[in-house]
Parts: sequence; structure tokens; C-alpha cells
Amino acid sequence: MRRRDQWVTAAVINLQPRAANLPEIPAAALRFSQTGSGLKLQLDLTISGEVNLGAMERELLRVILLEMSYRNQTAIPSGEAYVEAPDWLVEGLLALTPNRDCLLLVNALAASERITPLDEFLRERPELLDSAGRLFYRAYSFALVQLVVESADGRARLGSYIDNLAFASNDLLADLQAAFPQLAGNDLGKIWKSMIASMKRSARTDLLTFSQTDEKLDQLLQTKFSPADGRDKSLSLEDLCQKKPTSKQRMALQKFTQEFMLLAAHANPILRSIIQDYQQLVAQLALGKSRAVGARLTELKTLRARLSDRMTEIDDYLNWFEATQLSTRSGLFEGFLNTSSAASPSAAHRKDAFSAYLDAMEEQF
Repeated sequence: MRRRDQWVTAAVINLQPRAANLPEIPAAALRFSQTGSGLKLQLDLTISGEVNLGAMERELLRVILLEMSYRNQTAIPSGEAYVEAPDWLVEGLLALTPNRDCLLLVNALAASERITPLDEFLRERPELLDSAGRLFYRAYSFALVQLVVESADGRARLGSYIDNLAFASNDLLADLQAAFPQLAGNDLGKIWKSMIASMKRSARTDLLTFSQTDEKLDQLLQTKFSPADGRDKSLSLEDLCQKKPTSKQRMALQKFTQEFMLLAAHANPILRSIIQDYQQLVAQLALGKSRAVGARLTELKTLRARLSDRMTEIDDYLNWFEATQLSTRSGLFEGFLNTSSAASPSAAHRKDAFSAYLDAMEEQF
């Protein structure tokens, strides 16, 4: 937003190890209270062996946005509930931070044909979405923040929107339209679709051929996962279908779904639906649901083999057709063609007055 920090309320970051006898302690807890000396912000972060840096980054940004929105609110009664920044704002600002690779988010938009309406997107709850759904949510959040920042006086308006979050209502779209007038008109749907379409076009590159797509898909499917006990050999995707994945394996599967999404954005159209099916199956495994996944993987493998054989036949035919084409005429049938043309009877010439007049006009002009 290109303005000074002007930090007023200090924020305490409390790091604590996860206790084995208290597994119910949340990974992050924000405490907001009014004291005699002013507002107090404290973020309790529980540290364990599996640290989610992305989640930690989100919680820290929430604290920063909360401090900004309540910076000038000094008359807050004790026990008053506070208003957090909306999820789309947190995710979108994180995506716009310097040195952040947004290619994954842009490709996620390009991989989907449907554009979610803005009001429907704002009603979504990211904590209830699966891995692929959260990726799409982050992508749309990135697009929305990019849209408001690029609008007229966008950065200043975004700063004002954050400053007034303490007075926000439950209607996210109405608050957004009040802060950004260009979104308040009847063209909101067109503006939103145009923004998403523009980001999709920026991700479009030459599509991969069938063989290139099939090769990259093969490489993905050969990915190995760490075993539960760390002693056995690495596990394939089919192996994970036979047992319930551990929490570490489920995190790896969630990242694995993003690889399929990236490939689908540039895949050959013939294989795109198959790649999306693989993505859905991996997402299902990441949720701990392995029922019928193994059978479906076998079906997809058979379908890929049939498609590969068919595409090989088509390539062979096209190669044969191209190889048998002559660059020049052989002349072997010229005599027959000339004789055939000479033998064909010519049309009878009419002698009536009107035909004679037309013949005379043709000779003159």
C-alpha cells in the first residue's frame, strides 16, 4: 500500500512446544483484549515436528491487519469481540508479497473452465475446502486483490478498507463495493470475468503434444512416498491405496495434487480429463478416503494404454500418408486425361436471335 508502518499496538508472539498430554491445543490462537494501558495482541503458536510455514505466515499477517484496523480505535469496551480480516484479503496479500512465485495460482485458474462468480467466491469458507479447493481459493484471492490494487487510486482505497475493518458487516460484497466504487455498478460480473480471463491468458502457453503429456504424466505417477516407519522401501501411489496414509503422507499427497493441476493447465486436451481424474483420486487419498481408489487407478491405466495405442495408429497413418505424397505430377495419366477431354461432347450452339445477340456482345466486350 506504499505507506509507513505507523505501528501503535505491540504484538506478542508466544512460541510454545506441543505437549503430548494436551493434543487439543490449536496450532495458532489469537488473543485480543483491552487492558488499562491499551489494546493487547498476543499470538500463541504451537510448534511441533511438522511446522506449516504457510499457516504460520497467514496468522502473522492476520495480527498485522488486526493491529492496522484497530490502531485508531481506543474506546473499545473490555470483552468486545473483534473483527478479523477476511480470508480473501489475507490470501491475496500473501500472494502479492515480493519474491512470491504466483505461477501455481495462475495455472490453477487456467486449468478450470468455470469462473466462480465473485459473490459466490466471497461466501466460501477455505477451512472447509480440500487441498485443490484451497488452491483455487488462493488463486481467486490473488485475482481479487490484484483487481482492487490496479483500480483507480486502488492502493489508497485498500488501505482505507483495512483501516475500517473494525466496522465491517457480515456482507463482504457490500463492504467491498462501498470501499471500491468501480465494483458497485451493474458491470461487476463483467469486470470480474474479465480479470480472471486476463490472468488465464497470461498462463496460456503452447499446449503439450500427446506424447509429451503422456511422458510427464508417467513421471508424476512414478513419484514415491516415504513409508510410515521410515525403514521400508518407498511407497508408490498404488501402495498408499492399500493402507491408511499417515499425516506426513497426507501432506505429501496434498502437494502432489498441485502437480497434477499444473500439468492439466498445459496438457494435451485428449489427456486433460484423465489427469484431472488422477488429481481427484489423489485428493481423495489425502483426505484418508481410499475406498475404490485402487480400482479406479487400474481403470485409468487401462484407458491410457488404449488411448496411447490409438494415437500410435493415427501417427503411423499420418506418417504413411505424408510419405506417399508426390511432390510433382508423374504424368502417367496425361494421355488418358487428354483423350477423355477430347472425346467429351461439346454443348450444342444455339442459333436463335437472343443467343446470336449474346454471342455478338461477348465478342465485342
